[in-house]
Amino acid sequence: MKDLRDYTYDGLKDLVERFGERPYRARQLHAWLFRGGVESIDEMTDLPKDFRRRLRDGGFYIGVVEVLKTRRSVDGTVKLLLGLEDGSGVECVLIPDGKRLTLCVSTQCGCSLGCRFCMTGGIGPGRNLRLSEMTAEVLAASSLVGSGLIEGYGRITNVVLMGMGEPLLNYDEVLRFITVLTDPKAMGFSTRRVTVSTAGVVPAIKRLGRDADINLAVSLNATTDVVRDRLMPINRRHPLKELLAALRSYPLRKGRRITMEYVLIKGVNDSRDDAYRLVRLLKGIPCKINLIPFNPFPGCGFERPGHERVETFWRILSDNHYSVVTRASRGMDIEAACGQLQGKRGL
Repeated sequence: MKDLRDYTYDGLKDLVERFGERPYRARQLHAWLFRGGVESIDEMTDLPKDFRRRLRDGGFYIGVVEVLKTRRSVDGTVKLLLGLEDGSGVECVLIPDGKRLTLCVSTQCGCSLGCRFCMTGGIGPGRNLRLSEMTAEVLAASSLVGSGLIEGYGRITNVVLMGMGEPLLNYDEVLRFITVLTDPKAMGFSTRRVTVSTAGVVPAIKRLGRDADINLAVSLNATTDVVRDRLMPINRRHPLKELLAALRSYPLRKGRRITMEYVLIKGVNDSRDDAYRLVRLLKGIPCKINLIPFNPFPGCGFERPGHERVETFWRILSDNHYSVVTRASRGMDIEAACGQLQGKRGL
């Protein structure tokens, strides 16, 4: 059995050709799958009945991801738990913020990186999500826009790949997903409104700069290898010097900057010395900095720094001419904030 949403437009063109259909049928299929949100082949009513029958007989179908649970935070953030065909669960998050409605998409069930400040890392390795499953997150979340859960928005405006998993360890499927996301005749998101976040998979960062025209965010979180090794085991493979060199050579369109994500953890990486080291480390990298006060979870062993500590860190970076924002933690009461996603364990 083959899910039609696992095919990009190029794949659908090849499929249509194999079935002996006219080339324009690929565009019809493409529109139904990624704009129409259909749940069965028979709903694609402008395709000939015989073609629809042959698709079904050939083992093709349109997968339906079940929304197992939705939770709404007091701040308006909405978390969805989706049930996949193999029984796995994956979470995505809708974050309303002024004129922006951002969807945080997961790219894996679980995560193999084991970052100590992230609840998803405690799940352990899962599997990569397929194109059909990542697009299902977008379609499921889009269906809530305008409902009682998400009001005041016409559509999702931004997509960030920073949910469960490390996107760049699912590189090929993520790249196909970006293609569908940014195709004006598919999901139609501007490349300026799509962001891939990575913990620092350096070889894949280099590839991404060549292969995709989207925004890059990097989870940095430390200013020395000793501390980053402790927080993020991936640093032992790709230490700070290697990661920062890749970011300095990353190709950026005019006016774009890399987003540096820095989770502030009390007594670990939040000192004045850390702030001044960060100023020096990021020199020469066109970037903006998001400071994220740590979101605690049971058994993590870490604490959130106080407001004064966060403000001091922010001031040092700002005084040294960095664009820096302290990101408000959204959805903490429903475990939807940064580092709190955990799939079916979140039930």
